[in-house]
Amino acid sequence: MSAPPKSDVPIITPQELAEADGFVFGFPTRFGMMSAQFKAFLDATGGLWRTQQLAGKPAGLFYSTGSQGGGQETTPLTAITQLVHHGMIFVPIGYTFGAGMFEMENVKGGSPYGAGTFAGDGSRQPSELELQQAHHQGKYIAAIAKKLKGAP
Repeated sequence: MSAPPKSDVPIITPQELAEADGFVFGFPTRFGMMSAQFKAFLDATGGLWRTQQLAGKPAGLFYSTGSQGGGQETTPLTAITQLVHHGMIFVPIGYTFGAGMFEMENVKGGSPYGAGTFAGDGSRQPSELELQQAHHQGKYIAAIAKKLKGAP
């Protein structure tokens, strides 16, 4: 869909998901829901679903939209169904990011469902506040995955 190839980025296969203790899935939106490419990736996890290899694992979501009305909340809401069918535990960030969740002076993506950014025409990069929110989300979900795994 006109995106340049990212040859230096490792590509995970759906089967490799079974090895993880938790997930933070990120994707661009299309018309208020996850892109078809990511939906196709999750559709390829049918074998994992059948054997419940992802059940009980924590999962969070982050996303990028083209505009403020582009799905900062509908995207994660529609993506949660994928997690639920696998029996994964959806981990929203809620308002744990604190004051950053209430920013009104600058453009900031994200919601209680997860970190987010506004890509506009594709040239906008995430703001420092958006990057901080994403970092917070990663640490938050990692701590929950660690607790569920029973690690000290």
